[in-house]
Amino acid sequence: MNEISGFNLAVRHHPALVAEAETAEDVAEAIAHAASHDLPVAVQATGHGAVEPADGAVLILTSRMRSLTVDPVERTATVGAGCTWAEVVQAAAPFGLAPLCGSASGVGAVGFTLGGGVGPLARTYGFAADHVRALTVVTPDGVVRVADPGSEPDLFWALRGGKGGFGVVTSLTVDLFPLATVWGGGFYYAAADAAAVLRAYAAWAPGLPETLTTSLAFLRLPPLPQLPPPLRGQFVAHLRVAAATPQEALLAPMLGVAEPVLGGVGELPYTQLDRIHNDPTDPMPVIERSTLLRELTPEGVEALLAVAGPSLELPVPVVELRQLGGALAREPKEPNAVGGRDGAFSLLVVGLPGSAPDAVTAAMAPWSTGGSLINFHGSDLATLHRAWPEATRRRLTEIRNQIDPGNLFRIGHAAPR
Repeated sequence: MNEISGFNLAVRHHPALVAEAETAEDVAEAIAHAASHDLPVAVQATGHGAVEPADGAVLILTSRMRSLTVDPVERTATVGAGCTWAEVVQAAAPFGLAPLCGSASGVGAVGFTLGGGVGPLARTYGFAADHVRALTVVTPDGVVRVADPGSEPDLFWALRGGKGGFGVVTSLTVDLFPLATVWGGGFYYAAADAAAVLRAYAAWAPGLPETLTTSLAFLRLPPLPQLPPPLRGQFVAHLRVAAATPQEALLAPMLGVAEPVLGGVGELPYTQLDRIHNDPTDPMPVIERSTLLRELTPEGVEALLAVAGPSLELPVPVVELRQLGGALAREPKEPNAVGGRDGAFSLLVVGLPGSAPDAVTAAMAPWSTGGSLINFHGSDLATLHRAWPEATRRRLTEIRNQIDPGNLFRIGHAAPR
């Protein structure tokens, strides 16, 4: 069924029943059916975050839950579970406002936020989950609840960063920011310059203020005709930068490292934020692995080049470093379950089916915090506990055992038990 095919084609669902929900009451009915037949429950909007097949489960599709309201006075958006960030961005733009979306606006807004959410401006504004005001959720007992700082405080804490396992979030209310435009872009460098660019980046990034958010990716691009000739079928290093206001002076140390084959920076309408990372928009089968780095030393750079550099033929299209720190390192006013605040960089490895992206993250173990970001963790469910500090993990376990004693939401184990 096309309805159950998500973005990651490596995860194929074979559910016992598919429920295409349009209301919270539809969700409650599907959960009640699952409970009465002792079936697990799985949830999907866009399928970007799928990590385990929903085989034999009641698969609740939330893609039809597309309610979307922008309050320009309160600077908030109330977003249905089926909405993508692109829809929220477009709805907020006429008011000169914008949400903290990810680098690819086709991702579902709710799933992205429940997993924390690291976007192109994350070092300045923090995790998307840090700016959630309220969530409507149908819990495993079939009750529709509103979780906010004054109601269901444990659930409010857990849902923001705990990712899943507590019910089905049907909508959430998030802060919007006065961002009509964003300053940013990227530079693509040839394979011959990739090592020099990575070495320079590792020396440059730690000294940056939190007004600038950066990332660097090694991309092994396919020979697709829609790609520009300098990128088509090539290995490139892609430096990305983004800020709320122009930061040209901060770029100076990187601009003299090598001549890019393509790219540039400038002011963009926020509605064109995707142009900074240029993430793929077509569904594909991938296997993801990630780890958090406490630092990126010269030795760590050479280790990464040895396992993922341009001289290697790998079935690994993406090896990406996202700089963390800044606002990402601070607890929000209303604390939440987001993990990874101690990381300096997030390392994400995207492999094709049959590949072993774990080899790249394993090589970086000496520089790892041992943690990961849950949205990037991938399908290695045996190590899912790494996504949260121990105290956070214990509290998530306690809350989940209380809210889901029958373990209905066991698909993906997106919250520990």
